[in-house]
Amino acid sequence: MDDLAQQAISYALKSDWTAAKNTNLSILKNNKSDISALNRLAKAYSELGETQKAIAIAKKVLALEPYNKIALKSLEKWNVVKKGKIVPSGPFSAKGFIEEPGKTKIIGLMHLGDPKLLASLDCGDEVDIDTHAHRATIVTQDGKHIGRLPDDLSLRLKKLITYGNKYMVSIKSIEKNDVKIFIKELEKAPKVKNISSFTTEKIDYIAFTPPELIHSSKIEHGVDEEDD
Repeated sequence: MDDLAQQAISYALKSDWTAAKNTNLSILKNNKSDISALNRLAKAYSELGETQKAIAIAKKVLALEPYNKIALKSLEKWNVVKKGKIVPSGPFSAKGFIEEPGKTKIIGLMHLGDPKLLASLDCGDEVDIDTHAHRATIVTQDGKHIGRLPDDLSLRLKKLITYGNKYMVSIKSIEKNDVKIFIKELEKAPKVKNISSFTTEKIDYIAFTPPELIHSSKIEHGVDEEDD
């Protein structure tokens, strides 16, 4: 990979979309058929709110490479995003998805929200857990519904959050009818210091046992002895 391509990627990771756009345009002056640069340019245009330009570039990619997965997926997304709407992704690093047994979980959401809202999301976007309703739901940082957690995990996290646990939630992957999130425990409350947020076994999210029912530091039952 040449220096300009590295720079373009670096700018995108830092969400400096104007610099990313200009760098990819420079690359394309020397090679108008550079598929990677075209896809990056389309992404930059979309992040700057120039959706129609992004669509035009993606179509150019497909004219050169009809089954390009990045361009196909991007077009599907941008066709439902309002013209001129800026959908910022924010800085993203793959390091944010490092898994830690008992402290992180990747989970698919249920009862997904508005397709137009989902189309505005990107992998790496930070989102929130809303525990005010009967079930815990995942919402955008301005409170818009993305999807619902499975009932067993919902109950568990609601109680852990009530006791003071804190979590970070990011979009792990997003398709038209499938949204997966990455949940990471950031802080454990003293009352639940011996209880893992997530079981490491295949059968997940069994009933939560409040600390008052735990004798000393031994988890007797109800949380499946998650600290083994």
